[in-house]
Amino acid sequence: MLPDFITGRPIKETPKELVRQEVARLLLFEYGISPQDMQTDFPIQVERRRRRIDIAIFEAGQEHTIEHLRRAVLCRPQPKTGARSVIKLRDHEQASKDLDELKDIMAAAEGCLWGLWTNGVERFFLKKIPKRFEVSFEPSGDWPMADESLGTPDVLSETYLRRASEESLRRAFQRCHNFIHGNEGMPKDAAFWQFLYLIFAKMYDERHNNGRRQFWAGPREPFDTEGRKRVRERILPLFEAVKKEYKNIFRGSEEITLSDRALAYMVSELARYDLTRTEVDVKGAAYQEIVGANLRGDRGQYFTPRRVVNLAVAILDPKPNERVFDPACGTGGFLVATIAHQFKRFRSELSETRTNGTNATFEAAREKLRIYASQKIFGADFDPFLVRASTMNLLMAANTEGNVYHMDSLAFPRSHLEGNELAKKKVPFGSVDVLMTNPPFGSEIPITDPAILGGHELARRYKRNEEGVLLPNSGRQNAVAPEVLFIERSIKWLREGGRMGIVLPNGILGNPGDEHIRRWILRHCWVLASVEIPVEAFIVEANVGILTSLLFLKKKTSEEINMEDLGRAVDYSVFMAVAEKAGVDRRGNVLYKRTPDGNDVVKEREVEEKVLLGGKEIKRTRKVRELVVDDDFPAIADAYQEFRSKNPEPGR
Repeated sequence: MLPDFITGRPIKETPKELVRQEVARLLLFEYGISPQDMQTDFPIQVERRRRRIDIAIFEAGQEHTIEHLRRAVLCRPQPKTGARSVIKLRDHEQASKDLDELKDIMAAAEGCLWGLWTNGVERFFLKKIPKRFEVSFEPSGDWPMADESLGTPDVLSETYLRRASEESLRRAFQRCHNFIHGNEGMPKDAAFWQFLYLIFAKMYDERHNNGRRQFWAGPREPFDTEGRKRVRERILPLFEAVKKEYKNIFRGSEEITLSDRALAYMVSELARYDLTRTEVDVKGAAYQEIVGANLRGDRGQYFTPRRVVNLAVAILDPKPNERVFDPACGTGGFLVATIAHQFKRFRSELSETRTNGTNATFEAAREKLRIYASQKIFGADFDPFLVRASTMNLLMAANTEGNVYHMDSLAFPRSHLEGNELAKKKVPFGSVDVLMTNPPFGSEIPITDPAILGGHELARRYKRNEEGVLLPNSGRQNAVAPEVLFIERSIKWLREGGRMGIVLPNGILGNPGDEHIRRWILRHCWVLASVEIPVEAFIVEANVGILTSLLFLKKKTSEEINMEDLGRAVDYSVFMAVAEKAGVDRRGNVLYKRTPDGNDVVKEREVEEKVLLGGKEIKRTRKVRELVVDDDFPAIADAYQEFRSKNPEPGR
């Protein structure tokens, strides 16, 4: 069972119902349509047959009768495509059989001018054109807001650009990527970069063309030849401007090679959202899903699940004055989560001191965030494609490119890659306050370069003396797993007293053969916490079954190390936890909490509705009931804070 978002009553969870609830949220939060003006399973007579409208939308404040019916939504179950599959999206003609039922319903209700058919992946908007003796229907790229205003080329005001919800933005990104991969015949990686080029153009347009935006598509433009050409004429100059502004990201030879049809479709999908004002974590979640499905590498690059990332940020709690670094940043998950963490802090602080409205507070916090990210956020990766993807993620999150370097972190400061010299100036060893990373794993991708191995103590050979004490031996190992070297390199980057969180395979924390690694860690760091991660987290989000833990460390001072070498060891408490539930099963199905007698746990919360009436945004609140996801990670974060309130961090 799950709560109906429209009525608040419990309803049976089915594939179709999941799609309907997703649409209901969209109607409320993006179109400003009140649940009081919606009704599920509204009966209607169509040519002597009784039909039901999955979501019927009526004129605001009027009775739910056919005379007041203004919009109709038909929902179908989401097609089963597999966790990583891409489907070919249909156009209106190809979906004509599915749309016939919607047309019949709209024709039967004189005042119903708009329709939507969706299966969660595909969305088809229809507009009814009444004529003297008949009605016709035309496809549309969108439908109106609650006040019946359509924010397309005639109305370019920011009023009609919406802050996206996580689910709606994720779906929009998926549809765009599905369209160019499934409909244009492009390989997944090529499709991704075309998608990325358009995101760059969209962000550039929001920052530079306020009031005269070029990134838009009229309601009819995606459906006729001349309209598609007009969209291309607006977008191509935008991308040329992007390449000039971001010369350190683009070589200048990149091109948008999408067909006119695909380009117009994607612009129509993306143009309705204001990415600048959309919450940081919403953009990061949507972006990470698309990136993770396309840029997963073959060198142990398993992108970090969001729950793991958020737990690391919550436990380390980076402060605004602290420099944060990820030496294997991938797509920038840890960096963007840190930015979202600070944005909430900035908004909270500013709201306590300002009385001139939430929009002014939001803008002030966003500018403060831009400065913070440009000065305090740093990343590096060996893969140049991931450097670009991470830079884009930061740009969406904080309106700045941040500081992401293309370099080999294990070879630093002697990396031959172009980002090495700038990184030596910006993030030298001993300069980082907080480090978070998920390094590449695996004995199948060992580091064998003698030049790199020679710079790491953990690459030395170890043996036991006659007393059984493990000591370094002469000579170096011929090959070492990269995660082992990343431990040492990450600690070296920290300042004394700096903190770090690192994802490691469980073997390092327990295998007898890795005792020398654990001893080295304990000599150089205080162990703050260790959290075992359920395998489901990585199976679902990274598509790999790895048993891992998050290890949190604090670098000791030279004096503290010397005191312990002299036998003056200090006892201290270590926080340890095992996350058994990650909110999903191995197939990615969401798991909800249940009471001991098997009933769903439901929580009630207030949501703020924003409805546009007469060109003005009216805010109101109401209570909704939601199921509680069975996820141990938030509880572990809270437990750590409680633990620290009673057990201060060891060391200085």
